[in-house]
Amino acid sequence: MWWGLLCALGAAIAYGVASVMQSVAAKAADTGTDNSGVDPKLLVRVLKQWKFVLGLSLDVLGFVAQIAALHVLPLFVVQAALAASLAVTAVAARFLGVRLGTKEWAAVAVVCAGLGLLGAAAESEGSDPVGLGFRLGLIGAVAVLAVAGIAAGKAGRRLRTPALGLVAGLSFGVVAIAGRIIPSLAPLDLLTDPATYTVAVAGGMAMLFYATALQRGSVTTSTAMMVLGETVFPSLVGVLVLGDRTRPGFVVVALAGFVLAVAAALALARFGEPDTSETKPTVSP
Repeated sequence: MWWGLLCALGAAIAYGVASVMQSVAAKAADTGTDNSGVDPKLLVRVLKQWKFVLGLSLDVLGFVAQIAALHVLPLFVVQAALAASLAVTAVAARFLGVRLGTKEWAAVAVVCAGLGLLGAAAESEGSDPVGLGFRLGLIGAVAVLAVAGIAAGKAGRRLRTPALGLVAGLSFGVVAIAGRIIPSLAPLDLLTDPATYTVAVAGGMAMLFYATALQRGSVTTSTAMMVLGETVFPSLVGVLVLGDRTRPGFVVVALAGFVLAVAAALALARFGEPDTSETKPTVSP
């Protein structure tokens, strides 16, 4: 169980650093002729930025560590541990000139406290088997998220960034669920399992929506909403469908951890936008 936790935390560090590097690359990339929606060509443009490629490499390493953790720990533990990437992103974002105030740092601390409670409530156990219907349901969820992401890209300026971040997070959540139910990594099994293709498509969508959010908004806001989506949704699926359980007597602790983590993530989404005014500097509360 401990090596699974180490893998999850390692993935969080990789994802957090990658988020900042991808933000720099996304903002440096050409926005194209239409910057009011989701442009699939954005991925092509940002791939020309070496920082985005390096960030993508970190994402790959993080994903490998995440899959390793998912085969040992419940989804709600792994995904909650990945939410620690928000703290990594917040610290690393200082190099982008983002000045976090007392409220933002307090929210990061509360997120970490919530994750600590979730980790304490975790119980290591295997996943309940699922059938073809569940796998096809995940494919349907990918289609719904694709439509939602396109709609989010056309939303108003204030709503667009958090909405894109949330849809990207839900897509990453689908990736985690699909990765959890893959029973074997043998090449033939991977080719014949619909979950494999769900991982590929949902992962590509998540990267596109997240890159769009990073290019047109705050790295902290984008990442906060992404973490919210990729944590709560797969955790609920794990508990309700895949047989994830807490340690005996720790249900209240797990619920408290979720409430703290979600509330703090929402606070970061609310206060994470830096002041870009040249005449009025950001002042910590």
